[in-house]
Amino acid sequence: MLDIDHGTYPYVTSSNVVAGNAAAGAGVGPDQLHYILGITKAYTTRVGGGPFPTELDILDPASVGHHLSTVGQERGVVTGRARRCGWLDTAALKRAIIINGVSGLCITKLDVLDSLAEIKVCVGYVLQGQTIDILPLDADEIAACDPIFETLPGWPESSFGVTEWDKLPANARAYLQRIEALIGVPIDMISTGPDREHTIVLRHPYHATPSA
Repeated sequence: MLDIDHGTYPYVTSSNVVAGNAAAGAGVGPDQLHYILGITKAYTTRVGGGPFPTELDILDPASVGHHLSTVGQERGVVTGRARRCGWLDTAALKRAIIINGVSGLCITKLDVLDSLAEIKVCVGYVLQGQTIDILPLDADEIAACDPIFETLPGWPESSFGVTEWDKLPANARAYLQRIEALIGVPIDMISTGPDREHTIVLRHPYHATPSA
C-alpha cells in the first residue's frame, strides 16, 4: 500500500515496491516470476500518515495496540518512529494480493498475538452505506471506511519458536485457516519468532509449481 502508483497516494514511498518491479529491477520478463511470496504480519502496521481502517491505540498501556507495539517491537528501521498498529485487515490484504499476483503467503510475528483473550480480523468495510470486502483504490475513500470485524478466540499457550503446524495452539491454527478462507491464497510459511529457525514451512516456495 506504499507503492507510488498503486498505494494510498499521497501517503506512499518514492518508488514501485510491488512484486512486478522485481522483473524491471532484475532485467527479466514478468513471465519469469513463476512464484510470488507475499509477506505480512499476523496483524497490521503502518509508519507515518495515511488511512488505516483497523488502527488501534498504541499509547494506552492496557490496550491491545500497546501490546502489539511493544511485544512486536514495532519501530521504523530507518526513522525509529513507532509504527501504528492494528488488527489484520484481510480486505486490504486481498488488494495487495491482486496488485502483486501473490502465489502464497508468509505470516510473520504470529507469536506476538500470544496471550490475547480474543483476536479480531477485518473482513470488509462499510463505505457510504455500502458493504465492500476489498480495499478501495482511493485514499480518501479508504479514510471513510468503517471496518467490519470478526472476533476469534485467542490462545493462552505460547507459539514462540514452534516449527511444526501440529504443535501450534489450536486457536492459532484456526486463526490462520480463517485468514486463508478470507483471502483465497494459501499460507505457505509461518514465522513464530525472530530467528530463521522459528519457521513453519507448509509449502516450500522453490518447490511450488509455476502455475501456483
